Amino acid sequence: MKETAYQWVDENEKKIIEWSDKVWEFAELGLLEFKTAEYLSEITEKHGFKLDRGVAEMPTAFVGTWSNGAGPTLGILGELDALAGISQKAVPYKEPVKEGAPGHGCGHNIYGAGAVAAGIALKTAMEEHKIKGTIKVYGCPAEETLVGKVWMVRNGLFDGVDAVLAHHPSSANTAGTGSSNAMNSFKVHFYGRTAHSAGDPENGISALDAVELMSNGVNFMREHVIEKARVHYIHEETGGQPNVVPAYARTWYYNRAPQRAQVEEIYGWIMDIVKGANLMARTTSKVEFLTGCYDKLPNKVLADLVVSQMREIGAPEHTEEELEFANTMAESIDIDKKMNSLQKSNRPDWQKLRDVHFDERVLDDYREGMVGAGSTDVSDVSWVAPTIEFGTTCCMLGTPGHSWQYVAQNGMSIGHKGLIFSTKVHTATALELLTKPDLLQSVKDEWVERLGGRVYKPPIPMDLKPPLDQLKDA
Repeated sequence: MKETAYQWVDENEKKIIEWSDKVWEFAELGLLEFKTAEYLSEITEKHGFKLDRGVAEMPTAFVGTWSNGAGPTLGILGELDALAGISQKAVPYKEPVKEGAPGHGCGHNIYGAGAVAAGIALKTAMEEHKIKGTIKVYGCPAEETLVGKVWMVRNGLFDGVDAVLAHHPSSANTAGTGSSNAMNSFKVHFYGRTAHSAGDPENGISALDAVELMSNGVNFMREHVIEKARVHYIHEETGGQPNVVPAYARTWYYNRAPQRAQVEEIYGWIMDIVKGANLMARTTSKVEFLTGCYDKLPNKVLADLVVSQMREIGAPEHTEEELEFANTMAESIDIDKKMNSLQKSNRPDWQKLRDVHFDERVLDDYREGMVGAGSTDVSDVSWVAPTIEFGTTCCMLGTPGHSWQYVAQNGMSIGHKGLIFSTKVHTATALELLTKPDLLQSVKDEWVERLGGRVYKPPIPMDLKPPLDQLKDA
């Protein structure tokens, strides 16, 4: 079974890389991935999947479904969006394709194209070997702004799915049981009254005062929340010129914590601070809730299964040409920051990697019990179906996330190696789950145990629409 899938991947390797590179060239921001979604959904449909486009009220979200009869239903996640301002050519020195344009600094070109390729390879093996079951390939927009999957989960698109597989480009070949931070993203609009700042300030009500009072209150709050909580903000609009009291100001916040309940508690406190800022500044306000997400529910059975399949397949090695590319790129990477990052990640034998560009090992889970500082909407999927998001080496050690260096490597052969490897890992893992009922049941049993009786409640209001225009001017 697996050899059939691997053979399809090998025979179509150039085509799979072409799919990834095309998405890398599109480099579209969240909920604006029109070319990307059309391109990948058409490929999926061409290979026999039934396509549902524009799902969950998002024009760029899609689900491709193929069934071979009654059996388990497996989902494969694909992400689509790029990041603003990090356009970069596939060269080891900074050179944008277009200054200020977006770039795939998180490798979602590989994430999306690899999911489509894995779905097709899996379908090929299931057809030839008469394996029963259903595959769903998800085209998920706007992961970077934590929108796509949250709305897709809320709209029931993962109902009835037995397990979900996902691959994220990384600097390591592994799958783990670490978690991630839950989060809320929201803006606060403050409203006051204009006046001459010198001539009659007593007639003005400063919306900027309210923004500053809110940020002061939040910063005093920091001392009294759990240590691992994080709150970050920017002030988007603060007035026009100093001699006019600002009648309008706007600030944008993320608040994060290891568990969803902790986020909700801190969010409630921040809402009290907003009320206090209004009382002090005599303003009024409107809270615009953008999105929220859960913490990730890990699954050790799935993590161990993925690692075992990686070892069975064998991780790729890098060529002299790729090592030379890395040598040049290493000049732009701070060695001390690289080592600090490796230590913080808890990677085995991190001390020995100072002068190593690529970690070609397949690593056992080394993040058990750890909570990553970032957030992802993959977490929401993990609360409604057992889910694993594994990594393969698509970039050199020390590569900063969301950077031009990441963009460069995911648009050339270093990223391509991780892409092809991940596609085979997807298919091997899925075939194990489809053909071994006891294994799939063990995955489900662990998921139920980790839920501990808790029930997923969408973190976004049921009437909230996706913020389709959020990044249109970015």
